[in-house]
Amino acid sequence: MQRREFVQTGLGVAGSIGFVAEGAAAEGNQDPPPLLKPKRLRPGMTVGVVAPSSPAAEDETVRYGLELVESFGFRARPGKHLFERTQYLAGPDAARAADLNAMFADPEVGAIMALAGGYGAMRVLPYLDYDVIRSNPKALIGYSDITALHCALHRKCGLITYHGQTALSRFTNYSIGEFQKVLMEPKANIPIAAPPPFTPGPGRVERENRITSFRSGIARGRLTGGNLTLVTGLMGTPYEPDFSGRLVFLEDVHEKPYRVDRMLTQLLLSGKLAKASGLIFGKFTDAEDTGNTFSLEHVLRDAASHLDIPCARGLMIGHVPDQSVVPIGVEAEFDGSSGRLTLLESPMR
Repeated sequence: MQRREFVQTGLGVAGSIGFVAEGAAAEGNQDPPPLLKPKRLRPGMTVGVVAPSSPAAEDETVRYGLELVESFGFRARPGKHLFERTQYLAGPDAARAADLNAMFADPEVGAIMALAGGYGAMRVLPYLDYDVIRSNPKALIGYSDITALHCALHRKCGLITYHGQTALSRFTNYSIGEFQKVLMEPKANIPIAAPPPFTPGPGRVERENRITSFRSGIARGRLTGGNLTLVTGLMGTPYEPDFSGRLVFLEDVHEKPYRVDRMLTQLLLSGKLAKASGLIFGKFTDAEDTGNTFSLEHVLRDAASHLDIPCARGLMIGHVPDQSVVPIGVEAEFDGSSGRLTLLESPMR
């Protein structure tokens, strides 16, 4: 493997891996930090836009994303390295991390939104300034690969972050409503991630957005989780999410049933999922396979059968246009029979 030069550091890939290993050994039994709840988003607020993962293919796509952020009444501030591209990464690791650190440190920036997901957020975790982030709590919004940042910032800083749309998301009336409900007009006792309204009639029955209950019951706990691939990839690192007494939500895209099976089996064998109070499956988009295979429903139902906790599938979380926003770290209640998910406290200040 060729060495990669990191901006503002002399570390190559080997140096990065060594840093992570030392961190994992040093932080094994530390108590979780106190929770930090960011301020709500308001029109006129400056929202920093960063690319911690993959780049947009063209500059014009980046400009489109900035305008989309501004369409909500915000002022979009691009990260210094937002337009950079290094193969499948949006610039060198340290440069992408520097943009995040700068946005948290900048007193004029009120919230931060990822341009897109893809791959690469895990690589910036050793370069983040967690002291600066902890001292300047702000909303971080994004999903998919951004799960790595959500897990790290919540584990290291106690920061409540938001698994939701990126600057390049395709907004619908539903996703706009969920975005505004959680991030701009937050309050306690609000339902999130329910399927969009559907009017049945002769020959018309909801098919796309169905809730499948695997285990009934009511569970409470703080929300954690995100993209299954990233959650699984973080296990054994200093940034792994703590499932103890939590409502764990999981989603993914382009993962065939056997790969979803493998990742869920890893979480089961590790004993991590057994510590959760409830298990919420969002959307597993483009997951079905042909040939000799179990269905995705079979895989998810089988995983739930090994747990004595409420579990349902089909909430509007993941790689879908009608996407909700899930605040990681907020106390919530989940009904495994109906799939109803309710925030018990305001998700923002």
